[in-house]
Amino acid sequence: MLKASSRVVGISKGRSSVFLLTGIPGQEDVHLWISVPFCLVYVISIVGNSVILFIIKTDQTLHEPMFIFLSMLVITDLGLSISTIPTTLGILLFNSREISLDACFSQLFFIDSLSYIESSVLFLMAFDRFIALSNPLRYASILTPLRIAKMGLVAVLRSVVLIFPLPFLLKRFRYCRANVLSHSYCLHQDVMKMACSDITVNIIYGLSIKLLTVGLDLLLIFLSYVMILKTVLSVASHYVRALNTCVSHLCAVLLFYTPMIGLSVIHRFGKGSPPLLQILLGYIYLLVPPLMNPIVYSVKSKHLRARIIRVFIK
Repeated sequence: MLKASSRVVGISKGRSSVFLLTGIPGQEDVHLWISVPFCLVYVISIVGNSVILFIIKTDQTLHEPMFIFLSMLVITDLGLSISTIPTTLGILLFNSREISLDACFSQLFFIDSLSYIESSVLFLMAFDRFIALSNPLRYASILTPLRIAKMGLVAVLRSVVLIFPLPFLLKRFRYCRANVLSHSYCLHQDVMKMACSDITVNIIYGLSIKLLTVGLDLLLIFLSYVMILKTVLSVASHYVRALNTCVSHLCAVLLFYTPMIGLSVIHRFGKGSPPLLQILLGYIYLLVPPLMNPIVYSVKSKHLRARIIRVFIK
């Protein structure tokens, strides 16, 4: 009996060299057809964000703080799309479910880092709108290119430094369970549940950095909009038109934070939630913002829309 049990443990430990990713459960026979809309989403996201980035870079009239922050958001969205393409399309097109531990840890590092960078950029964009509405005459002198670059660098460093320990915290665990992940890519909350070790440190650290990044950014975005509303209500009515520039940013905030918070809550507290809900929220969280942000900003920004039309007419 002892020999048999030790053999089972050995086998289970032997399986811990890989994780198994999940596509859409119960739909494996039509994964190839499901891959068509996913491919379209990725193509539109990458092309749309690349076009906006190209136009902002090449058009001198768009070298304003608002569009510089938008280019930061675009770069982050491009990174998020590219970081999930290999595994998501690998499952849908080739049924390639296996991913090594090191590859999984690398992917979750990039996904979490880019997500927290995007959260910081959304706060910086809210701050930009507050400065534009409260100090329109000093707007360009307050948000100089050098100052914007420093703010962006702080956002990147904060996210990378906080996420950097996560792969090493996960690497020290033994993974002796079935190792079937809930998504077609690796997330920290999902991976740490596969460990047979005590994950208390990971839970505390993961929750702490979530509060220090996403929680703090959300609070600062809320305070920025409170001050924006106070400013708009206290000035002449023609400033209300300027408030229209905040609509696209509010759409970006809702598109990013709603599925992100929902997915985090389900992973931590929703043990009895349907697996399909987790999977759908996971796809919405990482696929919809990169897809919709270029569309929303192109529709709402008259200057950007005019440049895009001019490029395609040429």
